[in-house]
Amino acid sequence: PTSAQISAVPQPAKFRYTLDNDVLTTEQRQFYEDNGYLLIKKLVSDEDIERFRKEFVRICKKEVKPPGAMIMKNESLRSQYGQSEKVVNKVQDFQEDKELFRYCTLPEVLRYVECFTGPNIMAMHTMLINKLPDSDKQTFLHPMHQDLHYFPFRPADRIVCSWTAMERADQDNGCLIVQPGTHNETLKPHSYPKWEGKTNKLFHGLLDEDEKSPRVHLVMEKGDTVFFHPLLIHGSGINKTSGFRKSISCHFASSECYYIDVKNTTQEDLEKELVEMVHKKYNTTSVELRDIWSFRARLVQGERINL
Repeated sequence: PTSAQISAVPQPAKFRYTLDNDVLTTEQRQFYEDNGYLLIKKLVSDEDIERFRKEFVRICKKEVKPPGAMIMKNESLRSQYGQSEKVVNKVQDFQEDKELFRYCTLPEVLRYVECFTGPNIMAMHTMLINKLPDSDKQTFLHPMHQDLHYFPFRPADRIVCSWTAMERADQDNGCLIVQPGTHNETLKPHSYPKWEGKTNKLFHGLLDEDEKSPRVHLVMEKGDTVFFHPLLIHGSGINKTSGFRKSISCHFASSECYYIDVKNTTQEDLEKELVEMVHKKYNTTSVELRDIWSFRARLVQGERINL
């Protein structure tokens, strides 16, 4: 085996979720082990964030059309605002957009990602979220969920999300809410929340949520970045301000992770929904969940092995 393969094996005993290197302090590693997330202040520069913001505006205006990207909009606002950032609430799968994909290759981000994935790193899932000012309908409330629900690859401990605030995020504009320590639990059943008029496509939530579980609102400044485990239960509140709350994120995984069959699991319904969406968009006759993920995955460091 190569040295890369050896280093990506989970460390025995003390640290399960982080790998041995000189980037994280013992205190940081212990915090992630206990809580399932780690916040690094001012990791991404203002200059980079401004470039991402400008590219997002170009995509909203249809000046740029990244192949394969899913542009999610609030159609009810289009008549009022036309093609603008006041309508688009998310750009998902921006891996073919050269400017936005720079985020996934930033050395300062990958330096931390490697602490969780090992040296062979794939960018699996990319999003720029533009949380719009919300109405009483709470359209942009994201219910509490575990990201692993969406992923047909394992092991979970070699997957990490990097989520960067593009401006201050707090309770007023719908910051991330996490339930510390829930990364130690199993993957739970998810579905659409039973809220009338409050569901967004693919915004699944926990079917059985523990209301008593402690929650932390992650107040973040521009450039702050949180890294979190795919089993950590999290969500975000509504944006009660008149501004927009932007963030950019990527789920990274070790390329040594492997695809699993989700048939007869809690993820089976999600597979059907995703395959149906891809079938409609690209008029494909036969596609599997792993095909969709292989298509959107991109190597950012090291060697592509399984994913």
